Amino acid sequence: MKEHSTRLALVAMLADGEFHSGEALGEQLGISRAAISKHIKVLQAWGLDIFRLQGKGYRLPAKLDLLDCDKIVGQVKCPSLEVIPVIDSTNQYLMERVGQLPKGAVCLAEYQEAGRGRRGRQWLSPFGSNLYLSMYWRLDAGMAAAMGLSLVVGVAIAEALQSFGADEVRVKWPNDLYFRDKKLAGILVEMTGQAGDAAHLIIGMGLNIAMPEQEGKEIDQAWANLTQASATLPDRNTLAAILIAQLHQTLADYEVCGLEGFTERWNRLDNFLDRPVKLLIGNRVVEGIARGINGQGALLLEADGEVTPYIGGEISLRGC
Repeated sequence: MKEHSTRLALVAMLADGEFHSGEALGEQLGISRAAISKHIKVLQAWGLDIFRLQGKGYRLPAKLDLLDCDKIVGQVKCPSLEVIPVIDSTNQYLMERVGQLPKGAVCLAEYQEAGRGRRGRQWLSPFGSNLYLSMYWRLDAGMAAAMGLSLVVGVAIAEALQSFGADEVRVKWPNDLYFRDKKLAGILVEMTGQAGDAAHLIIGMGLNIAMPEQEGKEIDQAWANLTQASATLPDRNTLAAILIAQLHQTLADYEVCGLEGFTERWNRLDNFLDRPVKLLIGNRVVEGIARGINGQGALLLEADGEVTPYIGGEISLRGC
């Protein structure tokens, strides 16, 4: 869309974090100051904290680290990588192209207009603040072999983040990452295929890096940014390359050893291990002590001296 290209050009001009007058921006883009003002309002609706100072113009509060396809592929081998700045959903984009994608293909976005979370929820996706990444993976062993894959992806991402100083990042069953009991990232694995055939998986991840406080007010649970978890963060392009490489390697390992090869790694990272939790399954609430996962990816809950595995549901700390 022409409007998007104009807005993205405007973002690129403002990305240096300096003041730019509406007149100068308009001259560079060949549009009026009034049109610049209208585009700025759309960018603000996308989650960009652009402010205006009389006599100086528009600016962002800090430099913006924009995603760059060339910078990413210069650091990681990827059979297909697309950076689409504005998209409805990275998962949906890959899902619609399953038959055309090589295994390990990746799509990244700066802003999702219809980001998807688990159970049909919206994933809040402000422009340029976080990392929205989806990967296609083909499992020749079929759909049954994909059980527990979100757990494996969680382990991969947590270990990658810990590798550059985010030591307190933990996993939450079945598909979230936490930092100090606050949500840091969410994982959505979507699958298509037929019984007896290969499973086609779209693995989506939304990772909070520097979510603006104003944007985060819409989130209905405690959340955290990666900037809080590590003082030595790489730039977003390097971070994307690290995560892509980690996911490629982890998924290849998973094909060889299955979930059994990850249970110990999961339990080492489990944010809720040996803590009192409540499990919500539909309208039913089960309370107990979390004892990690088993080889099938089930949550193990201990109550009244007995440990019971549970496949579905969502957990939280008891009392929360």
